[in-house]
Amino acid sequence: MKPAAPRTCAPPSCDLRIRSVNLGRPLRWLDLGARDLRRCPGPGLLHGAASAAFGLALLALAGDRFWLLAGALSGFLIVAPLVATALYEVSRRLQAGGAGPTLAQVLAVWKPRDARLITFGALLALAGTGWVLTSASLITAFAPQPVHHPMDFLRHVVLREDLPLFEIWLVLGGVMAAPVFASTVVALPMLLDRPCGVLAAVLASWRVVMANPGAMALWATILMFWSLVGMLTGMIGLVPIVPWLAHASWHAYRDLVAPQAPDEAEGDPHGGRHRHSDVTPWHGKPD
Repeated sequence: MKPAAPRTCAPPSCDLRIRSVNLGRPLRWLDLGARDLRRCPGPGLLHGAASAAFGLALLALAGDRFWLLAGALSGFLIVAPLVATALYEVSRRLQAGGAGPTLAQVLAVWKPRDARLITFGALLALAGTGWVLTSASLITAFAPQPVHHPMDFLRHVVLREDLPLFEIWLVLGGVMAAPVFASTVVALPMLLDRPCGVLAAVLASWRVVMANPGAMALWATILMFWSLVGMLTGMIGLVPIVPWLAHASWHAYRDLVAPQAPDEAEGDPHGGRHRHSDVTPWHGKPD
């Protein structure tokens, strides 16, 4: 008799159970994210400061080329989930009942041997670069005058009357951003938490979005709103906002995808049981 093959999380099915949540659930994730940030502020604030520094560097390098800056800053939203990956480890350890990890433990998430995160990061970077180039091409090709400063963008793109250029720019950005959001909403926390492939994680994200369209639309709006608030405060607001949203995103994943560990109850990270189904209603209270 042949020995049994080791059990792996084989894409694409991964034997996942997706939870359905109520519309107001994202507000609970924000609350839990703020609690994690208070409990272990160091790694989060460091990541937030690095994000703010990156934004300020973009402003310095492309400050007189707003046609490029507009795409670069909005493209940053596409790769933001990758920036937050190490902070998911903080929330995972805190939710497991342990103390806050050290900075070395947090950064150890980015081990060279984990090709899954590197692959996913490369895909997100490619998507972000594609949007930056598309945005820059659209603005430079159709704006009647060069767009060097924010007032140029307002005058020649937002307030242009003969062509709805700003509306086209927004729609095109939404068309490109929506599938990226649907592919990443739980994918990166899942890759950190489970031994599954990139394809399985992406498909799980799509299943989450299809099972929770209202809650996911609200969650996407919240993420975009607070990211814009951080940018409009001269990037300084990103220092607390980036870790806050990152920790909240971990709790979103834990709510939306039932855990697989054999010592955990079906679907509930704190002892409740759920029926075996592809999509399970979930109104429990995570930790």
